[in-house]
Amino acid sequence: MSRLPPPRDLEAPIPVLVRELVEHLGGAPFVAVCTDLLGGADRGEHLLVLPYLTGHTFADGDATRDPDTWPDLWVRAWGARGLLHVWDDLASDAVVAGLGDVDWRPAEMCLKVAARHEVGGAGDGAARLATHELPRVRTHAMRALGAVGDTEHVEVVRERLDDEHADVRRAAARALERLAMRLDLEPIP
Repeated sequence: MSRLPPPRDLEAPIPVLVRELVEHLGGAPFVAVCTDLLGGADRGEHLLVLPYLTGHTFADGDATRDPDTWPDLWVRAWGARGLLHVWDDLASDAVVAGLGDVDWRPAEMCLKVAARHEVGGAGDGAARLATHELPRVRTHAMRALGAVGDTEHVEVVRERLDDEHADVRRAAARALERLAMRLDLEPIP
C-alpha cells in the first residue's frame, strides 16, 4: 500500500474515518489490515492506514510512532477497534486470539467485537476475562458471553451477579436473560 491519500478530516469520528478507508481499500483488505494490527504487526508497516484508525497523523516525529510513548498494545487495540466497524468472519480467529492478549485494552476491544458481531469461539476467552481486575473488562465479558456464550458459560455469568461493581451485576443479569433466550433454556434465576 504505497499510495493512500490522507484522511479528508482527521478530526472526524473514527467510524467516519473507517468508512473513508474502506472506500480506498475495500472491505476485505481493510479487515486484513486490522487483523494484522491486532496480531501485533509493526506500526511502521501501516503508517498510511493508522491515521484512519486513530485520528492521529503518524507523521515524522509524531509521538504515535514511538513505541515508548504509545506502546504496541495500542496498535493491537486499534486493529480490533477497526473490526467493530467493518466485519468479516475471516477475522474471527484473530479476535478469539486477541481475547488472550497480555494487555487489557486489546482484550477488552476484542470483547466488544465478539459481542457486536457474535464471534463464534469467543465464549471461553470471554469467560476467562469475567474475573478480570477491572470492572469495565468484566462488564464487556458479560456482554460478550450474553452474545456468544454457551451452556458451560452460564455459571460464569451467574457468579458475576454478586460482583462488587453494579455495572458488572447489571451486565450479568442481561447476559443471563440473553443466554436463556439464545440457548432455549428455562429462565435462569
